[in-house]
Amino acid sequence: MKLKSFKLAAASAIGAMIVASPALARPMTPEDVSKIESIGAVAVSPTGEHVAYQVGGTPDVASGEKNGGYSATLMVATAPGEARAYLPEGMSAGGVAFSPDGSMISFTHREPGGDTAVYAMPVDGGAWKKIAGVDGAGVRSYAWSPDGSRIYMLVGADEDKQRAKEAKAGFNAIVYEEEARLNRMFVANVGDEMDAMPTEISVPGYVSAFDISDNGRFAIIDTAPTPNVDDSYTSKRVNIVDLATGNVTAVVATPGKIGDVEISPDGSQLSLIAGVDMNDPAATTLHLVNVADGTFRALNAGDPEAAVDAEWLGNGDLAVVIHQGVDSLLRVYNEDGSVDAEYDPGNLILSSVDAEGGALVVRASSPRHPTELFSVSDGRFTRWTNSNPWLTDITFGEQRAYTYTARDGQQIEGVLIEPVGGFAPGGSPLIMDVHGGPEAHESNGWVTNYSGPGQVAAGQGYAVFLPNYRGSTAYGTAFSKQHQNDYAGKEFNDLVDAKRAMVAEGLIDGDRVGITGGSYGGYASAWAATAQSEEWAASVMFVGISNQISKFGTTDIPYEMYNVHSRKWPWDDWEGMLEVSPITYAGQADTPILIMHGEEDTRVAPSQSYELYRNIKVRTDTPVRLVLYPGEGHGNRLAASQYDYNLRMMRWFDTYLKTGDRDAPLPPSRVELADGAVD
Repeated sequence: MKLKSFKLAAASAIGAMIVASPALARPMTPEDVSKIESIGAVAVSPTGEHVAYQVGGTPDVASGEKNGGYSATLMVATAPGEARAYLPEGMSAGGVAFSPDGSMISFTHREPGGDTAVYAMPVDGGAWKKIAGVDGAGVRSYAWSPDGSRIYMLVGADEDKQRAKEAKAGFNAIVYEEEARLNRMFVANVGDEMDAMPTEISVPGYVSAFDISDNGRFAIIDTAPTPNVDDSYTSKRVNIVDLATGNVTAVVATPGKIGDVEISPDGSQLSLIAGVDMNDPAATTLHLVNVADGTFRALNAGDPEAAVDAEWLGNGDLAVVIHQGVDSLLRVYNEDGSVDAEYDPGNLILSSVDAEGGALVVRASSPRHPTELFSVSDGRFTRWTNSNPWLTDITFGEQRAYTYTARDGQQIEGVLIEPVGGFAPGGSPLIMDVHGGPEAHESNGWVTNYSGPGQVAAGQGYAVFLPNYRGSTAYGTAFSKQHQNDYAGKEFNDLVDAKRAMVAEGLIDGDRVGITGGSYGGYASAWAATAQSEEWAASVMFVGISNQISKFGTTDIPYEMYNVHSRKWPWDDWEGMLEVSPITYAGQADTPILIMHGEEDTRVAPSQSYELYRNIKVRTDTPVRLVLYPGEGHGNRLAASQYDYNLRMMRWFDTYLKTGDRDAPLPPSRVELADGAVD
């Protein structure tokens, strides 16, 4: 399939499925956030005639649905607006794929009391059945052999019966980071009866992902020495494995982080999105890899952009989703690495690309809808799905890119959401929503979620700004490295400079500016409430950092911190590490701060929140509250925890930010749930 260059008008990107908003629309609420659905995994059939996809979200607990995590329904589409569910209501499916002959749709599913296994059903409809699995271990990912006779599976570690017996007797001590449980690989025959004895395949190290070449001769396997998160960042490698012998024929020795890896149709090349060196904060550079020897070369190193996802086309070209600042595009490379074409999707933000059988599809969001499915043909993006039709009832705040100049002359970009109805005379209250990482970036697409105030805040009269401060991706590796060895320096000054720029334009009220964010954004929120307290009227900190010294000793990513953030160890400069820790300035905190944290967080230990809470509580009279979420980690997974978080965040800002009253009494400790949320 050869694509032609085409510049798409923004209006045509949305497609004909969207209708005009009714005259009596309403602002978005936290209850609306609870019921948002979006498109997940996508697979295109070998003929290109069918597109299978997941559509799902978390349970709508605000309306009384049973609490739980993300689940998805399997849908199959043949044209825009033409899709049907293939499984019973409530049956969640993952790992969507087609058999090589296109006759079956396969997926992963876990039946009550069982293990996750591979299931399949005819594309033309019919009963679904289990076709592959491993007793006592759940299937984490899988791939068909090219002839459809076998299924390769990545499964969990083997059961340790002796350890289970000891634990039952009360001997359940945990030896930290020493008792690694490695994933395993199996291959099962596919036939009329399920293969009861799949064959185990020996693999090197901890396997996190794999794929099989179209010619069936080799596999690519992502491995790291251990399951430790730090190893996944610093030591992951792509191994090329001969399937006939089981030997590793080449190792792609990239020095940096590894992202998406894809095999070319003829099996001669890999596309690889990876970091350019060990100090590169993120995997954003596109490489081509020679399968024969593992050598690689970068195609867009140093360019002010980030490669996000790639997919080989049937003719040997490579389609790649590229983010440039807050915008995105689809770029097509020739097999030699030269650029063939670029496609502007208008107001869409592309997040992934899939192709097969001459069909090309992408997942994309916009400022007014979460991720949906689009086809791409002759440069035109046509919307196929409408997962949240009720969004036509919502009145949205205008959303756009906003660029300002930092104090040292650096241009900084972000996404600005205006209050519904526009800015208020004299300036509106502003919430600064700071992304984590900081090796991530905000795009001008859908930005509202349980911890991101977005359109919920806009509907309540707030402006919201999502800054791509120094350290962010999508502006090139040099920009993402600007925060290194400068904790809380230029990166957080960029946030204050954004505030001052908008105040100078008369957009916002400088006395009513708040801040929120999670992880590194939580660090920014803690810094704002302490060291920069005079600038910020209210803060909501989520899974954030308060003490850079104790954080090092309690995190699961110490080497990643060193390589791409601090560039020095705490013992190299104890005083310097304390100087960039919010805990040091807790005594001068005058910004009301709500601190929230998952009790099971291993990335940023809950003790970081305990430290900040206790110091502010003892040393000041500033309003402070600590909320812990049992069973949650570095971000809330369950629907009830997410809904609770959203309610608390907005109520905190309503109490202290909207009013500008830093001395207001604490709001009630329990949130007011929607009617029907709790029976």
